[in-house]
Amino acid sequence: MDLRSPAARAATVPRTVACALALLVAVSGCAGSGVDGTPGADGVRDPYFPKLGNGGYDVTHYGLTLGYDPDGRHLTGTAEITARAAKNLSSFNLDLKGLDVSAVTVEGKAARFQRAGQELRVRPADELDRGETFVATVRYSGTPETITDADGSEEGWLKTADGALALGQPAGSMAWFPGNHHPSDKASYDIVITVPKGLTAVSNGELTRESTKNGRTTFAWHSAEPMASYLATVAVGEYEMKTTATEDGLPVITAVDPSQAKAGKKALAKIPDILEWAEYNFGPYPFSSAGAIVDREEDAAYALETQTRPVFPGPPETGLIVHEMAHQWFGDSVTPRSWRDMWLNEGFATYAEWLYEEDQGGDSAQDTFDALYEGEDAEDSEAIWDFPPAKPTDAAHISDAPVYERGAMVIHKIRRAVGDDAFYDIVQGWAKTYRHKNADTRDFTEYVEKHAGSDEAREKVSRIWGDWLYGDGKPDRP
Repeated sequence: MDLRSPAARAATVPRTVACALALLVAVSGCAGSGVDGTPGADGVRDPYFPKLGNGGYDVTHYGLTLGYDPDGRHLTGTAEITARAAKNLSSFNLDLKGLDVSAVTVEGKAARFQRAGQELRVRPADELDRGETFVATVRYSGTPETITDADGSEEGWLKTADGALALGQPAGSMAWFPGNHHPSDKASYDIVITVPKGLTAVSNGELTRESTKNGRTTFAWHSAEPMASYLATVAVGEYEMKTTATEDGLPVITAVDPSQAKAGKKALAKIPDILEWAEYNFGPYPFSSAGAIVDREEDAAYALETQTRPVFPGPPETGLIVHEMAHQWFGDSVTPRSWRDMWLNEGFATYAEWLYEEDQGGDSAQDTFDALYEGEDAEDSEAIWDFPPAKPTDAAHISDAPVYERGAMVIHKIRRAVGDDAFYDIVQGWAKTYRHKNADTRDFTEYVEKHAGSDEAREKVSRIWGDWLYGDGKPDRP
């Protein structure tokens, strides 16, 4: 009980209210300044690349404005990254290897940043609320690096005879633009590249603008469908670029090094027919254009399924075109959730080669399976059983024979277990269900079991997982 007089009590009320209001303002001010925000993780803990990618946000769009001088090997870039905060963020990371960062802004305000290895940590002036969409702009320049993978292959920014070629699997894209470089975070892209007049700059998607001014030519490319960053590419050189179309009107954009033009023309002329075959087997083509880039053999040591525009070192054989076009469904549209799921890319693309050969009157898929199992090539046959397709031993082996050939053998075993009608329903349904999304091995096995048809077929595919997908060594053949 308050024993003071009414007057004394009344005199103290304003001061009490004032203190309460002051406390409320202080609390509100702290909340507005984002004291609840925490840093985003510096990696998504991929089983083989734990520092790749970043936590706390999802990128929805990359706007990359690049300038490249091949003579000086100098790249200038501005990356406008549109993302959504997945939590209250006090800071976040971007993957960027090499290159010099001159400025970073978030929502137009200067942001503090620091470098640590491949990490670019950004601290916005105003902390970001969960669910907030924001734009981070990074200005950078320098000589982009060529990265040597764990398996000894080269990626990143490769110097070519007349320019450059950017290849990103699994982590090379961080050599030429900052981003969330893990396949689990897909986004749309606008890539604008300015190069010396006389050179061509090719990228993914469709060419929306080409203009020349002051001795330099700008090429603007747009990719509306989601793309993992490892599938983004830039090729700068003296290409012969051509646009044709399939019977359904799908643009087919090809860029061929002049030294490869004669042989390359014959090879690339097969693309429309191969796409028609693939659509019949796998379902509708998942992107708004197709095509290819053909460079010199010495410019790259391997082909890569860069989205809508696979890269080939020299004129490709038909089987290789089939493989990389199949990746547009399996790998590009349906993208692995982690690099442990690589077999979902390569097993399907390799099996596409077997199916195409079979449909063209060559060896059946069963013939190819038998030859691999019986070990007609002893060295390759031994390598197939080194580890299960779904459990590569480490980052250096995610592109080894078990992932490709034994992965394809798993697909063939499924076909034999469920029958052709159910098999093609599964393949097309899988591509449709996860179109433009990410999926992992568990998603796939559950999908197959759900759509296998009979209980007997489900039992068969369940044994396939244990013996062929996850089992060590060479399985017994029933």
